[in-house]
Amino acid sequence: MHDDLSDHLKQSFREACELFNNQKWYEAHDAFENIWNQLDGHERQVIQGILQVSVSQFHLSKGNKNGATILLGEGLGRIKSRQNLNLGIDLVSFCQNLELLLYKLQADVLLTTNDIPHLNKI
Repeated sequence: MHDDLSDHLKQSFREACELFNNQKWYEAHDAFENIWNQLDGHERQVIQGILQVSVSQFHLSKGNKNGATILLGEGLGRIKSRQNLNLGIDLVSFCQNLELLLYKLQADVLLTTNDIPHLNKI
């Protein structure tokens, strides 16, 4: 996140990423939504994309593959066009992982734990 943002917002972002990485999808959604409400521009779009990915994983965990696929595609679309934005996470590899996951969902390929999205620091 850029330097102009408050320390509180940066800490909230770190906590939201931790929830996401711990597969607490619903909680991560809420945390990212709080951040999303405070941003604008490209950062807001990326956070919305991550939020959508989180909801997609929540749907997937509940067996709603169709909902998961739709939200994953929407989230990926928002992030991919802005993947060079510096938020302190590796958006390029995140998008690559999401593309593979989306392919597997669309092709009805069996998923493994390696397919679970993860936000890696850069």
